[in-house]
Amino acid sequence: MRESSRPTTTSAAGSRAGGDGTTVSSPPRRRRRGSTWRERFEVAVLTGPALVVFLTFVIVPVLMAGYYGFFRWEGYGPPTDFVGLQNYRTILADPLFHDALRHNAFIVVFSLVLQGPAAILIALLLNRRMRGQSLIRVLIFVPYVISEVVVGTGWSLMLQSTGALNDLLEKVGLGGLQNEWLSDPDIAIWTLMGIITWKYIGFAVILFLAGLQGIPEELHEAAAIDGASYWQVQRRITLPLLGPTMRIWAFLSIIGALQLFDLVYIIWGQYIASTAGTSTMATYMVSFGRNAGSYGFGNAVAVVLFLISLVVALVYQRYVLRRDTEGALTGGVR
Repeated sequence: MRESSRPTTTSAAGSRAGGDGTTVSSPPRRRRRGSTWRERFEVAVLTGPALVVFLTFVIVPVLMAGYYGFFRWEGYGPPTDFVGLQNYRTILADPLFHDALRHNAFIVVFSLVLQGPAAILIALLLNRRMRGQSLIRVLIFVPYVISEVVVGTGWSLMLQSTGALNDLLEKVGLGGLQNEWLSDPDIAIWTLMGIITWKYIGFAVILFLAGLQGIPEELHEAAAIDGASYWQVQRRITLPLLGPTMRIWAFLSIIGALQLFDLVYIIWGQYIASTAGTSTMATYMVSFGRNAGSYGFGNAVAVVLFLISLVVALVYQRYVLRRDTEGALTGGVR
């Protein structure tokens, strides 16, 4: 009997099925050495400039700050008065630094509490078709693009004891609500939170609107057909799918709150900030470092601030952003 010839097939993994049913594996293809070196050269050319900039303006300054932090240095000439960890002991034992750290923690928490829910509600409102939608978006985003110097100067003038706000309250018959908005320790920190919310909520709204654009409209339509109300759709579909955007915004808000400097320094200055209860770690660094002529101490404060921000960022990425970053990887575990 004559055997029938069967065509040989080759699988994607490089295996070949013979005529007798046995599988014959073909040897793996070797990548050419030339292509490997070309790919490495392309990666080096593309990442080299960014790596040089990162090392020059990020890593080197951090290392230099750590070095100067071990000296009592006045900012000129080579540092020679080595004090070891004395600057760091002074920082960690200083009640003013403890107050500044507590103020930063307060700003971190209430930035999330005040801006987050308000920005989500505004974004959900602006995501619907309405008249004047574009104008409202611009008006909400305008404070974010205004310079901190302009914002701080304007609010400091309006919130003085003889400023526009107290004058307006008196003219409308609410003189009993007049207050020392900038100097009263019980109110100043809330004044700062109001200014921060007014300025930065536009960024959160725009970020959430961008996240809402990525949610398929078919999901909302299917839920509406099943009888879900508008708020049920938002709670069960929109907010869970908006989770990655919300976590990214929260991360940016936390890091920004830890490094807050310009608004506080412009509105309250280096001396009033501590007595008014609005000082931050950054204003503490400038006040007792550069302005006091103690650059070694200021560099030590900068290192402490950097380490605190780094630890917070690593912990947040490890326990909050982990599933988002793992989902974004394309060459990870299969």
